[in-house]
Amino acid sequence: MLLAAACLLGSGCAARTVTADRVPVAERQVRVTTTTTMITDAVHRIGGDRVQVTGLMGPGVDPHLFKASARDVKLLRDADLILYGGLGLEGKMGDLLADLAARQPTAAVTDGIPRTALLTHPGSPEPDPHVWFDVALWEDQARTIADRLSALDPQHADVYRVNLGAYLAELTALDAEVRERIAAIPPAQRLLVTSHDAFAYFGRRYGIEVAAIQGISTAAEATTADVERVAELLATRRVPAAFIETSVPRQTVDALLAATAERGFRASIGGELYTDSAGEPGTPEGTYTGMVRRNAELIASALGAPGREG
Repeated sequence: MLLAAACLLGSGCAARTVTADRVPVAERQVRVTTTTTMITDAVHRIGGDRVQVTGLMGPGVDPHLFKASARDVKLLRDADLILYGGLGLEGKMGDLLADLAARQPTAAVTDGIPRTALLTHPGSPEPDPHVWFDVALWEDQARTIADRLSALDPQHADVYRVNLGAYLAELTALDAEVRERIAAIPPAQRLLVTSHDAFAYFGRRYGIEVAAIQGISTAAEATTADVERVAELLATRRVPAAFIETSVPRQTVDALLAATAERGFRASIGGELYTDSAGEPGTPEGTYTGMVRRNAELIASALGAPGREG
């Protein structure tokens, strides 16, 4: 009755009631809202049964252009923890995420990466956000996820630590597998050509040159000069393939291949790479490890690496 009387006196009652009725995190699943599919997958792996994860972005969604709907904002506000990529990846959500960070636990998974490990590009105000393509840097991000879950739910920190250990072991094996596969490409053909500049970290880690038509954000449109520049490189180096991406329209790569053919060399589409999102849930490519493994195999095969034995 006292609570009911208080409700008549002020509009803050509803908020206080929700808070008072909320079950402590230690006694229920932790509600985590994520942005990209790769982060969603990592939280599932590290959190296990302790987490209830809601990802805002599905397969094929471009985080550079994503705009949060009213439903998305509610999911973010209802979360115990918000995890996002950072480094400007979720470009159109920047102000929203900053506002939420002042009200509830919110973190960029890239916070744990040493700043000296980040790549910068001329004309870009932020470091390159596509850090997940260096598997060693993804390990840093996995540790940040585990740390944030443990801080919020310390009674179950052991669960997160054990799950993290198993996940890191998989990532270490994946890192070695990708390195071996890319090294099998003939050196003269070790050039990865894509729609937008998402593979600089991949190139640095695994020893392959990268050339892209667009910059690090798909918000910037490709110009004819961009297409001609990459076409000249593709034709001169006689690299057999360029790649389209699941989250980027293929028109620029089609224009690139036409411009390359005009220079007397015909390249083909080497396959569709997962860049800013993983594949469909329930498929191998729907996981972080699966998407990276699939990309490495497509790149290696299309650029002339011998097939795997067995």
